[in-house]
Amino acid sequence: MPIKIPNNLPATNVLESENVFVMYDNRAYTQDIRPLKILLLNLMPTKIVTETQLLRLLGNTPLQVDIDFMYTATYEPTNTSPEHLIKFYETFNDVKSRRYDGMIITGAPVEQIPFEQVAYWDELCAIMEWSKTHVFSTLHICWGAQAGLYYHYGIPKYDLPQKMFGVFPHKRLCPKHDKLFRGFDDIFYVPHSRHTEIRRSDIEKVSQLCILSESSISGIGTVADMNNRRFFITGHSEYDPFTLKTEYDRDVAQGLPIQIPYNYYPNDDPSETPVVLWRGAANLLFSNWLNYYVYQETPFDLSKL
Repeated sequence: MPIKIPNNLPATNVLESENVFVMYDNRAYTQDIRPLKILLLNLMPTKIVTETQLLRLLGNTPLQVDIDFMYTATYEPTNTSPEHLIKFYETFNDVKSRRYDGMIITGAPVEQIPFEQVAYWDELCAIMEWSKTHVFSTLHICWGAQAGLYYHYGIPKYDLPQKMFGVFPHKRLCPKHDKLFRGFDDIFYVPHSRHTEIRRSDIEKVSQLCILSESSISGIGTVADMNNRRFFITGHSEYDPFTLKTEYDRDVAQGLPIQIPYNYYPNDDPSETPVVLWRGAANLLFSNWLNYYVYQETPFDLSKL
């Protein structure tokens, strides 16, 4: 949230040069305030787990947020009870007449399937097209980021020789110009769990895109469009402390080829309790998105989107 200061305070220039968000008296007194309307398109099979992870982060700000949940009508989830979906979720047909301050498109365990062969691909394309006129800012996560970059900009994904799995150090590439990472350390950590990647060389061909963060190990971290209306995040900052452990134990039990998650267990020993390195950065990421790119930018009257 901003610091409200008197007009023409001498400290203003210093604070703004340090990327501290300040608001003058005259703007603060004329602000209209209402709850933010956020749409969560949950593509994960374990919907309740994903809901909890994201709501925990979205709720960790002083902003009031109203959440609508959506799933794809063209694919019937098998890991979430129909009762839960009926009670809490809507489909695209239910929400398409509404407008939203922000939307989150989650990842999905379909990354090794060509986009066009995903069961709900046509519906997802319709939702992403609709978002251009009905959503102010959209946050795409993991496979959702790959799908968004492919749909909006034609950027392909590539299979990896082995799963990108663990907690990887990232660095900001434009700290003086990127409010999404305001308050972050020079090096911050993000969990990844994916079999495919996007590549810098493809993103650099698209003038409308900017790479905001990157890891020397896991590659591209965050991409944004030049209008800061779409953000594409390749990792899972929302993950709980034991999410990677659950995935690792599941794959081991099924006899699948899986390496120990990178930089996760002390001494790479799965019998040890995992160390959480990403919680602070995760909370800042979602707070900054809500504050700087949703709350501060969306028109008070959503019909003016």
